[in-house]
Amino acid sequence: MKNIIIFGAPGSGKGTQSDKIIAEFGVEHISTGDVLRAEIKAGTELGKVAASYINDGNLVPDSLIIDILASVLDSKGKDIEGVIFDGFPRTIPQAEALDKMLQERGEEVSVVIGLEVDDDELVKRIVARGKTSGRADDNEETAKKRLDTYYAQTLPLKDFYITQGKYAKIHGMGSIDDIYDNISKAIKG
Repeated sequence: MKNIIIFGAPGSGKGTQSDKIIAEFGVEHISTGDVLRAEIKAGTELGKVAASYINDGNLVPDSLIIDILASVLDSKGKDIEGVIFDGFPRTIPQAEALDKMLQERGEEVSVVIGLEVDDDELVKRIVARGKTSGRADDNEETAKKRLDTYYAQTLPLKDFYITQGKYAKIHGMGSIDDIYDNISKAIKG
């Protein structure tokens, strides 16, 4: 199985490139936000526990997110081509928990696609997206705050995956197709 993590700052093109990866490689898409909402809506036991945290204004603990991801992964069966993890992991403890969960299933992260884009371009993309997406958080002020959070909490994952030899640095500026050509080569190894 190919287990891919798409990694990059807000506005780096993760969603756009994920769709192209799914189309070429036939992997399943696992978005933690979508998974949490689905579990809560379905009223599963894990969803009820997650909702209790969210309803109290708290973050869902990493261990619960891993349990939910494991449940989703297991529900997909053994015959899938692989998965692309979108929005997870965001911290080193989450990455360690993901590694452990995959190892328990005889799997591992195959490659981490690291989309690297200049800050000015990221802000420009987020603001442009906001004009068409209707997302209230797609504005310059919020974009800069989200980038600060990304650099403080998520960027340390880059070194974590470099150390494992799984990080593929992808220059995330240029045409979508040129960027994707480099992603496809990295996945094929």
